[in-house]
Amino acid sequence: MSAGTLVIEPGRSAKNYWRDLWRYRELLYFLTWRDITVRYKQTAIGIAWAVIQPALTMLVFVAFRRMTHLGARGASDAVLVLAAVLPWQFFSTALSDSSGSLIGNSNLISKVYFPRIIIPCASIATSLADFTVALGLLAVLMAWAGVAPSWSIVMLPAFTALALLLAAGSGLLLAALNVRYRDFRYVIPFVVQFGLYLSPVAFKTSDIPARWRGLYILNPMAGVIDGFRWAILGGAAPPDTSAIEVSVVAAAGLLLIGVWYFRRVERTFADVI
Repeated sequence: MSAGTLVIEPGRSAKNYWRDLWRYRELLYFLTWRDITVRYKQTAIGIAWAVIQPALTMLVFVAFRRMTHLGARGASDAVLVLAAVLPWQFFSTALSDSSGSLIGNSNLISKVYFPRIIIPCASIATSLADFTVALGLLAVLMAWAGVAPSWSIVMLPAFTALALLLAAGSGLLLAALNVRYRDFRYVIPFVVQFGLYLSPVAFKTSDIPARWRGLYILNPMAGVIDGFRWAILGGAAPPDTSAIEVSVVAAAGLLLIGVWYFRRVERTFADVI
């Protein structure tokens, strides 16, 4: 073997794998940028769709709150809803895109070695970029409604990171399962849509009857959305700590399980895909 030859040992040890992941970090940047450009390619308004989608969702749920007399009239009600729509849309988009990312990059996987975990991570990073853009809509709406953030805004990165970890753990697990069992591509959209109505987007967790609230907060996104909304709007009472604890435990557990299962079956992707 000549001097200067680069030897890549795919997956031989966890140490080599994570070292390879760092060495291939530029591929993560490239795939993220490619996904962003492809998503809005040949669209008339481009990245503005990252703002239009949550805005339309907000309008639907504000109308729902008005019809069911859950909310008061006024722009502040729209802020309340949008502060819940944004973390949910980030989570659902990241989950949906990452779960199908390996199938969508099958040609790349079958031709060259690199840590495959980069592919779903790039999809999640793309969703994070959209989420960052959509935060501008929330800032504009708050300014128009005269709603000023309080000191609790400093907790916003923490709840955003919690949504990110939930999406990453779930996305890695489902991405690996989707390669082996293609049925998941039909199940995931249903789960995401169903989860939207089960999460406190159009309402608050405190609106749930007390006898059902303990069961309701088992939804890990309940704590994330409540925390995100509190970080934006503040208030005398912080969100239910039990709901946040469930979200933290679920995020940590899903991330560990997702990484473990992804690494376990990663060697078979090129053969199965």
